[in-house]
Amino acid sequence: MTYKANVKLVQSVLHALQLFEVFRTTENKDEFGVTELSKSLGLHKNNVFRLLATLESRGYIEQNPETENYRLGIEIFNLGQQFINKLGILKLAKPFMEKIVSEVNESVYIGILRKGFVVYLDIVEANQNVRVVSRVGKDVPAYCTAIGKIQLAYASEEEINSIYMGARLKRYTENTITSLPELKKHLKEVLANDYALDNEEYEERVRCIAVPVKDYLGVPVAALSVTGPACRMTDDKIFNEIYPVAKKYAREISKRLGYQG
Repeated sequence: MTYKANVKLVQSVLHALQLFEVFRTTENKDEFGVTELSKSLGLHKNNVFRLLATLESRGYIEQNPETENYRLGIEIFNLGQQFINKLGILKLAKPFMEKIVSEVNESVYIGILRKGFVVYLDIVEANQNVRVVSRVGKDVPAYCTAIGKIQLAYASEEEINSIYMGARLKRYTENTITSLPELKKHLKEVLANDYALDNEEYEERVRCIAVPVKDYLGVPVAALSVTGPACRMTDDKIFNEIYPVAKKYAREISKRLGYQG
């Protein structure tokens, strides 16, 4: 969303949103002290403390009594659940996700693309002793995930540039694409195939294949990915067992969204 130049933003609300973004964008860290948040936000510690106290009073932030650091509160979770529940696509997709799992016995995600990140909305887990740690609730860079790449592949070059031009593509594994020209070339192949692979690009020993869920205009509004340990997710299993099943049920969901392709 863009704002007109003459619209005055409410600074306290903006600071609260920036605080939440610190929690969202910082990896492997769930709690922050007032000093850390003060440095991240560029605000005086007194201002940060009042901001935290206000959010804590409404349940959006809570303080860990042992460390005295702050973490996200239960109301953030409740708000996120309301967002997910209002996306009718989840109710529509869930039975088909369950069918995929029953046929291939690997876990299935549904996720959407938001500003260069994948938001994993839901998962149906496989009945396997060895499973991949769930990504539901996490924001993961789109360029190194199957769900992200299949949706990025439908974006225009201008959209790709707006997301990644000047940005650093962080390397997560030896297989991560870290060059924008290389990413653009790869996305053309993804679009031609109409599926995307994550070949241990975000996590080592984890492979995924994703297929798009399209609306009546043929535009991906979400994607399904089948995910599992690389030791089980061989090329033979991915292309001969998983891909045909995932593609079939993604098409069924797409048809119910009005897609005629």
